[in-house]
Amino acid sequence: MPQLLHDVRQNHLLAALPAKAFAHLMRHLERVALPLGHVLHESGVPMSHVYFPTTAIVSLLYFMEDGASAEIAVVGNEGMVGISQFMGGATMPSQAIVHSAGNAYRLKAPLLIDEFDRSGGRRAGVLHHLLLRYTQTLLTQMAQTAACNRHHSLDQRLCRRLLLSLDRQQSNELTMTQELIATMLGVRREGVTAAAGNLQKAGLIEYHRGHITVLDREGLEARVCECYAVVRDESDRLLPEACAA
Repeated sequence: MPQLLHDVRQNHLLAALPAKAFAHLMRHLERVALPLGHVLHESGVPMSHVYFPTTAIVSLLYFMEDGASAEIAVVGNEGMVGISQFMGGATMPSQAIVHSAGNAYRLKAPLLIDEFDRSGGRRAGVLHHLLLRYTQTLLTQMAQTAACNRHHSLDQRLCRRLLLSLDRQQSNELTMTQELIATMLGVRREGVTAAAGNLQKAGLIEYHRGHITVLDREGLEARVCECYAVVRDESDRLLPEACAA
């Protein structure tokens, strides 16, 4: 049980809950493995569960009618997948796909909705406030991603995306194929090849057959556009430190 509790608290939202609220949810959480490429929810389809990643990383992607796609946000151990459930919309037009295999804890969507509603009202509880603040950070990330895709170079956008992944895992080793990066950034594979090549020539990364080793994180942070810091700072401002006991 102690090891299980430690695993659950790898998710920052769950770890930020006070002991009573944490213990209440803990009874209903189910640990699941999320393999690379697994789809957590399809566009326009209601979710049966919400997910709190611990070691997995999930991309929220929007697909156009012609098959083109772009990532609108990334979710890892800082958050959850399934905000539409407690926001009242039930579905999302985006698709959630695992882009870095790992573990998560899932909770039946009706249970989260009941708990969210129960902790709402004039005397809204910690969970209610926490999920709303997380939603604000996710909206900030989506808005900043849209602005970044419009105004910044592919090299800068790739730096931003690499740093977002690094923030959500402990290793500097990333598994990202050219096809995956192209899907996330909404560009052609040739553009990814050129951008990754530029970062490799600068000594910031080592890239070989879908595996990226970050050699110089400070160098990536010096090269990235301001969008990375905007999202990071907003998350730091809105989300509290872990307080579950």
